[in-house]
Amino acid sequence: MTKDLDFEQLLEKYDYKFQKGDLVKGIVCGYEGDDVLVDIGAKTTAKVPSYEAIEKDEKPEERFKKGEEYEFLIIREEDEDGQFLLSKKKVDFAYAWKELEKAKDADDTILGTVVSTVKGGVLVEISGVRGFIPTSQLKAKETDIEVGSKIEVKILTLDPQQNNFILSNKKVYDDNAEESRKNIFSQIEPGQVVKGEVVRITDFGAFIDLGGIDGLLPLSQLSWRWIDHPTDILNVGDRIDVEVISVDEDKQRVSLSLKNLEPDPWVEAEKNIKEGDKIEGTVTRLKHFGAFVEVFPGVEALLPHNEVIDYQNEKKSILQVGDKIDTFIIKFNPADRRISLSVNENTQVSDEE
Repeated sequence: MTKDLDFEQLLEKYDYKFQKGDLVKGIVCGYEGDDVLVDIGAKTTAKVPSYEAIEKDEKPEERFKKGEEYEFLIIREEDEDGQFLLSKKKVDFAYAWKELEKAKDADDTILGTVVSTVKGGVLVEISGVRGFIPTSQLKAKETDIEVGSKIEVKILTLDPQQNNFILSNKKVYDDNAEESRKNIFSQIEPGQVVKGEVVRITDFGAFIDLGGIDGLLPLSQLSWRWIDHPTDILNVGDRIDVEVISVDEDKQRVSLSLKNLEPDPWVEAEKNIKEGDKIEGTVTRLKHFGAFVEVFPGVEALLPHNEVIDYQNEKKSILQVGDKIDTFIIKFNPADRRISLSVNENTQVSDEE
């Protein structure tokens, strides 16, 4: 009777209802090759096969300390010997996936490790889970990214059923740039002098990166002197100081000036030039109505078309850009920034001009 009672108590002790798919806690009690033996309270120790326990070149005793408790997933119910098969990797994967879901919901930036570059993008590992960054979502080229390097990413799509995990490196920069733009627009105002980098040059001006937004430096604001093209004085990559002349936050536009940082040459010209003076100037532009001549650094005056014809007839040569020419100041209006010239000292200018 006593023996029967002891046997019933023993059966009650092992009256468990573990099933495949259950999460269980167990204490590591030993190793069998690269497999790990775990006590989960069943009649025999459960086994964690190496492929469900450790990574390549990893030792089970380094990953699992004897006597320590861990959480496992039952991947096979007990066999004829009463042994369950467990997985630690699947538990870690499930928890890692939950963290990824949180990161996606919060639109957090996370750090991943580049595993390899493949056709069409880059494979990245985060918390043991591998995701894919398509080429279109990379800030840099695949060839510029080294295996083993860390890279900031945001999660675009997450599908645990298909184990589909798409990331973006470009979105991190785009979102950061948007935040920078908001900060910059809240700080800049007309009249401020700011530093920037020339990032693009066009026929009508240059775009200057102010640290998150690109401001336009129009051709007319490059210099007091006549400039044919921005490349006459600027190169992509130049770091320059510019003055903010207008800000339109709604349209995300900032207009800049380089010439405003230089003294106004018309102010100096007014001190040095008067009507009747004879001045040698340089032809800067030729138009159908006359020639523009620089008579003072940064100050252009107009030599009317009829005067150009007179000069060419007298010199028996065609006037060209860059030519030096002696002229007389016939009319000087510094307030309107207008100077009229003549090649003849006694020429009179009508009030209409």
